[in-house]
Amino acid sequence: MKIAIVGYKKQEKFTQGVTNDEDADLLKFLTGKGLDVVPVIWNDENVDWASFNVAIIKSPWDYHNHLPEFLNWLNQLKKLNIRVLNPVEIIRWNSHKKYLKDIAENGLPVIASAYIDKGSDFDGRFFDLFGTDRVVVKPCVSAGAHNTVVVTKDNLKERTEEIRQFLTTEDYMVQPFTEEIKNGEWSFLFFNGQYSHCSLKTPKQDDFRVQHYHGGSISYPTPDPIHIEQAGIFLKNLPQPTLYARVDGVLINNSFTLMELELIEPYLFLNGNIDLLENYYRALMDLIS
Repeated sequence: MKIAIVGYKKQEKFTQGVTNDEDADLLKFLTGKGLDVVPVIWNDENVDWASFNVAIIKSPWDYHNHLPEFLNWLNQLKKLNIRVLNPVEIIRWNSHKKYLKDIAENGLPVIASAYIDKGSDFDGRFFDLFGTDRVVVKPCVSAGAHNTVVVTKDNLKERTEEIRQFLTTEDYMVQPFTEEIKNGEWSFLFFNGQYSHCSLKTPKQDDFRVQHYHGGSISYPTPDPIHIEQAGIFLKNLPQPTLYARVDGVLINNSFTLMELELIEPYLFLNGNIDLLENYYRALMDLIS
């Protein structure tokens, strides 16, 4: 069985501040287990995809910049009867942030969201909608806080034109600013539905972005078991099992609330840890055996 570990043409902006080359660690570990694993770039025209039995969608970190091409490529893999992990249908659903609406409609705790279609206008109605003086506006297809802005009643006028320009090219979403983000965003990692480990990403002073390339810091505290259980609930309604899932959220009144369900290309915080790599390997083998 030949397995592709799918990445992207590397750009420093996506890897700055990351201690480990997670893909390299994973490749070494899986080949050490005797698996025939090959690293490939998703949009490399020289790759013979028909030669693979399984494609692990590991780190195509630029997919949001090329979404139509990315989704078409996934469909091609499916036509070739390649086992895609995570499944193509789940990746397609997860690629646009309206998936959060679906999750909320299932009665699960999600940060409140409203959506603005491409070509529509942005205005101050969202302050009243959410009962807040501060909202976060971000693209529905994005990664790494790209084009994400905080709008207050004080800066509404200057931000409005900027956001209208954003809306000429793509859909956006609006959420109330979550004060709890200052305490950090929890990431719970699950492999084939089983909890593995977690991390806590904390923004730098006077910022809200938790990504390392925006100055955020990462720690690895021991989570409360109830929060692990609460995070795991978000995987229960998925139509197919997933090799990996990163459940990102904040604690509000000591209860986990979802911010993002990462099912396409999340950094997994494996950090070269043999036990965590083993968790990943066992989940992979359970799915492809």
